[in-house]
Amino acid sequence: MRAVLAGCGGQSRLWTASLPAGVELAGFVDVDREAAARRAEGFDGAVVDTDLRAVLRRVRPHVVLDCTPPEAHLGVTLMALGAGCHVLGEKPMADSLEHARLMIGAARSAGRVYAVSQNFRFRASVRRLRRLLEALGPLTSVHADLFVGPHFGGFRDRMAHPLLLDMAIHHFDVARSLTGADPVAVWCREWNPPGSWYDGDAAAVCVFELTDGLVFSYRGSWCAEGRFTGWNGEWRLLGTRGTATWLGEQHEPRAEVVAGAGGFFSEHEAVPLPPLEGDDEEGVATALAHFFDCLASGEAPETACEDNVKSLAMVFAAIDSARTGARVPVRW
Repeated sequence: MRAVLAGCGGQSRLWTASLPAGVELAGFVDVDREAAARRAEGFDGAVVDTDLRAVLRRVRPHVVLDCTPPEAHLGVTLMALGAGCHVLGEKPMADSLEHARLMIGAARSAGRVYAVSQNFRFRASVRRLRRLLEALGPLTSVHADLFVGPHFGGFRDRMAHPLLLDMAIHHFDVARSLTGADPVAVWCREWNPPGSWYDGDAAAVCVFELTDGLVFSYRGSWCAEGRFTGWNGEWRLLGTRGTATWLGEQHEPRAEVVAGAGGFFSEHEAVPLPPLEGDDEEGVATALAHFFDCLASGEAPETACEDNVKSLAMVFAAIDSARTGARVPVRW
């Protein structure tokens, strides 16, 4: 299956290193031709250009992999779908809900698959944590914290909402993946702390209402120096019979449930961690493999645009809530 890569910045390195067997990366496109040429090294015979339309005509790929910044996703996706290609795009799906809806409509009209690479939900610990939750009884609330201080430089430093739009989208999507619930409404406070190196608001606190009466709370900062949580954040999920926690990259999920009669505090016992399964690999590789497997089988990817727009809608509802100070319904 032939593919073209649009956007050859740093994140694209993970994609090119994680392609499943049988995928031929035959074209590289970037507004910076030198960046495209660097990413094409080792891919003999691949076309390098700054013009996506020209590459699509020359290569005639089955798939376009979109690693461009968010504001370019609409143009890349519409052009690729118009050329008859399936598309797997970087998160966030779009830079606005209006653009996301246009992309969903274009995918339906073209009869092609457009999905988003929400690689955090494909991490091994997230998949195992999701299976671990079965022991807790019905979930009642989910809580996630993210405190890191990356100095990216580049477009993220100039974004109006760098935490919510470029990073929290991962954790909002993981919350949906773990709970199987849909967002209903949100209250959010967003701000840019003193000492921040971002132009836009780099910290936020959100409280989401989800279906089935669930509450999801999120606290985050992208300019928190010291004692990092790690990229995955730290999670606590409460059920009627117990609690599960996951402290991020260097830790395995853990859970305890009520074991018997208790006094002031109930007695608890640890829940065995489910074993690794065949698809429990890390992140980008599993997300790419899942997408191409779905193309082969005809099944809808977990992160197909029609579903992933719900995660994006959480972001923009949170931004609207921070702007207005009000509880905002989540609509997509």
